[in-house]
Amino acid sequence: MHPPFFNDLVRIPFSYSLRNLWTRRLTTILTASGMSLVVFVFAAVLMLAEGLRQTLVATGSPDNALVLRASAESEVQSIIERNKAAIIMSQPEIALGPDGLPQVSSEMVVLINLRKRITHKPSNLTIRGVKSSSLSLRSDVQLAQGRFFRSGSSEIVTGKDVAQRFQGAGLGETIHFGMRDWRVVGILDAGKTGFSSEIWGDIDQLQQAFRRPAFSDVLLKIRSSSDFLALKQRLEADPRLNVQVKREIDFYEEQSKRLAEFIRLLGLVLTGIFSLGAILGAMITMYAAVATRTVEIGTLRALGFSRRHILLSILMESLFLGLMGGLLGLLSASGMQLLTISTTNWQTFSEVAFSFTFTPGIILKSLFFALGMGLIGGMLPAIRAARMNIVDALRAV
Repeated sequence: MHPPFFNDLVRIPFSYSLRNLWTRRLTTILTASGMSLVVFVFAAVLMLAEGLRQTLVATGSPDNALVLRASAESEVQSIIERNKAAIIMSQPEIALGPDGLPQVSSEMVVLINLRKRITHKPSNLTIRGVKSSSLSLRSDVQLAQGRFFRSGSSEIVTGKDVAQRFQGAGLGETIHFGMRDWRVVGILDAGKTGFSSEIWGDIDQLQQAFRRPAFSDVLLKIRSSSDFLALKQRLEADPRLNVQVKREIDFYEEQSKRLAEFIRLLGLVLTGIFSLGAILGAMITMYAAVATRTVEIGTLRALGFSRRHILLSILMESLFLGLMGGLLGLLSASGMQLLTISTTNWQTFSEVAFSFTFTPGIILKSLFFALGMGLIGGMLPAIRAARMNIVDALRAV
């Protein structure tokens, strides 16, 4: 059996606070709605940054290593000459495919400018010159429609996001770049990865069209994770190469950091400004609630409830208000998962499409944020209620 004090401490805050929120239904709904808007913005910003991060991280594979020119921050900035690529492609750590050949692909990455279907505004897109082995190195990339391009031809395949959003990028259509026409013969489904925002073509033909004799990077599958360090040390120490070696998944995660952090920081600043209004709204609501229940609070004190009981009951009421706003905001934000948006990747200056991503971590952060607004908004009214003099409270009209 718990002592009476413990039972009062538990029972009064919950039952009393919930009853008072229900009594002031209109005020409760309006205040919670204001908080929900702030939580919606907070959660949406985190979902946006997480969606971008996951899209680019998912683009890489932990089994692949990417070799780029030393100090290059993106594939577009990297140049690897053919003789250097030949050395890289002969390393013993490279895994062999079912056909007994090394699973490695030298690639070229350039940017082109295409107009969007709806807005007709131009935007940069990534063109990736690949070999037939590139598909086997990227298990997440599948051919959704049509067929893969034929080697030695002016044929290309486009990611599904590119096909939907850009003029001439659909199946059977033609795109003009590199002083020639390229026919789209297939659509790639790369899931929620950055490859859905790329165009792939035969590397030899693309090198001729763009007059690029060198490669941008070399992608290879390593035999085992333990072989990566030996491969990295040997290639980076070779004075003939002047290259850097990264796990593909780490490389693409680095590509997302700068933009994701900017989105998150900008969103948090805006949310912080909006939250001040929500906190003030909660504070005004709780001050009004305390003012209308002055006699009631005095009665509770006369019945033997301590100042701590009153403080906890008002704070609990404000926390419930914040929780309601948080749940409403999260419910609204969850619908953003249905949207796909695009932005410019600051590292490559090309457009990448991604979706809002809802995670358990975002749910917890949003709820804590909502409860924090409720706690701060209710603190001063709760202190005021707890400090009321019993006699003065009972005399209030």
